[in-house]
Amino acid sequence: MSDELLKLRNGIDAIDAELLRLLNERAKLAQQVGHIKDGQIYRAEREAQVLRRLCTENPGPLRPENIEHLFREIMSACRDLEQHLRIAYLGPEGTFSQAAAFKHFGHAVGNVPCATIDEVFRAVETGRADYAVAPVENSSEGAVSRTLDLIVGSSLKICGEVLLPIHQNLLRKSGGLEGVTKVYSHAQSLAQCQHWLNQNLPQAERIPVSSNAEAARLASGEPSSAAIAGEIAAETYGLDITVPRIEDEPNNTTRFLVLADHDASPSGRDKTSLVITAANVPGAVVKLLQPLADAGVSMTKFESRPARGANWEYLFFVDVEGHREDAVVANVLKEITTRSAMLKVLGSYPSACA
Repeated sequence: MSDELLKLRNGIDAIDAELLRLLNERAKLAQQVGHIKDGQIYRAEREAQVLRRLCTENPGPLRPENIEHLFREIMSACRDLEQHLRIAYLGPEGTFSQAAAFKHFGHAVGNVPCATIDEVFRAVETGRADYAVAPVENSSEGAVSRTLDLIVGSSLKICGEVLLPIHQNLLRKSGGLEGVTKVYSHAQSLAQCQHWLNQNLPQAERIPVSSNAEAARLASGEPSSAAIAGEIAAETYGLDITVPRIEDEPNNTTRFLVLADHDASPSGRDKTSLVITAANVPGAVVKLLQPLADAGVSMTKFESRPARGANWEYLFFVDVEGHREDAVVANVLKEITTRSAMLKVLGSYPSACA
């Protein structure tokens, strides 16, 4: 070993020792903060502020997304010293929903995998989990209707959001494409990879299943089968990534909502989600949204869904920039309330980083 290489390695070892000391110092301070709080340990707005500051101050060469990932895991480990959070998500283990939960909360959490989105909501409503992570829309496939339907009647609030790039991979126990007779995946994932499948596995039977993780589980026991799923499913079920990133749309992203019995305090860069109804009269929707334009409040989402129990009536799901406690947003909400048949604030929460 050269003297130069030895010197560099000794330098890294010294920095690692200092990092270890500082991480434990941080953990001690976090414990003291937890004792003062004496209640809710996880604060979405505080963690968002810390991550934004660190990414802004980052001098490199580490990329901002690496900084965010590292510090989310540090905060997760520190938080776990005070409260072991239980996170409900659409299971089984290995789904994109679990990946979204890890991206938002880190890995020092308890997993509560659920068979359906309904069960995800119920897990928090009944106290079996502290937070829920539920998919709400995909950039290529659109809204997740069941999540929108459930949130209208639920007491849960949106306290965060996660934007997860969806990279679909062809997974197999071993080998290449030769001999693949069946491809398992969720229906949405099969739809997101149609072009690739038509070109590369046109004869293989495409079998939709309840989740990508279930697809990986099935493929792990069938040598002639493959699955379309994410990296976490490959790790969970011992599969090789035969072909990575086979999605037809390279920028495919799914947005997830983080749900709890509370929303978040202002973080400085927030969103507020609403569901509203309009009277069934000409121009009602335009009149309903006019206060946003008048106040200069940006609308980032507008989605309509049929109202249950009433033919030809609709619910409008709206996301706006700003927190419900911001003076401008609060005044807009008051004005919309006077013009709508119903307005429900689903929650205010920190805007997610891409």
